[in-house]
Amino acid sequence: MAGSEDSLLIDAGSSWYQMLQVERIAGHIEEAKPLSRILLTSRRFPFSGGAKHVAASNGNVPVYVHKDAVSSMQTGDFFTTWANRYDSDMPKTECKPIEEGDHFDLGDGNVVAISSPGHCPDGLSFLEADRGVLVSGAVLPRADTPSRWDMPGGSLLELIDSFKRIHALALSSIVPARGPAIRGRDHIDEVLNMHLEFFEDALGNDGQPPGGWPRPARTTYWLTPREPWPLMEKEVSNNSK
Repeated sequence: MAGSEDSLLIDAGSSWYQMLQVERIAGHIEEAKPLSRILLTSRRFPFSGGAKHVAASNGNVPVYVHKDAVSSMQTGDFFTTWANRYDSDMPKTECKPIEEGDHFDLGDGNVVAISSPGHCPDGLSFLEADRGVLVSGAVLPRADTPSRWDMPGGSLLELIDSFKRIHALALSSIVPARGPAIRGRDHIDEVLNMHLEFFEDALGNDGQPPGGWPRPARTTYWLTPREPWPLMEKEVSNNSK
């Protein structure tokens, strides 16, 4: 995110593509303020693995992560960052703690940290309230793909609470962990309601995952339902307007 006084990066990707990330970031902020910090939506390797390299390549800018994840990041914990699921090492990354309500001034906007557990206990989302934009992290992988809670650190009850909080923000745009941005109040309401219905149905089933979900693969954070949700066609048409 770039503002009149500051630029920041939300999530750094894995260490697999960290050099490419540096090139892409440089292209995006070429005419904006230099990058001043990196904010992470969780300690998980696909979001945090490249943070050390990206920070060093931009003047050793500080990296921020949920306060409960600082120790794992600084020790390069192989397991709780899930780097082991990707057969990768986790770079030891110096981090500063953040939590719910911490904010970062961009000059013409303000980015606020929002606690978003459910997929993982240290999950954060970041809201730019003036523009109504939320960067969701893994709590919302993409419009047609539900987050998983049936893995270490997951909680279905927390996931439902996180979605209700996100819904109450009345957003104009959501940037999910992957895939196209979800734009427009009506489309956002449709997506969030579909996810909530999915999670609440699972809660009514004693919190068990849907029968159609196979066992998670080693590197799987989420899987589409066996019958994909009918969102992509509408999403494409909405984004083209």
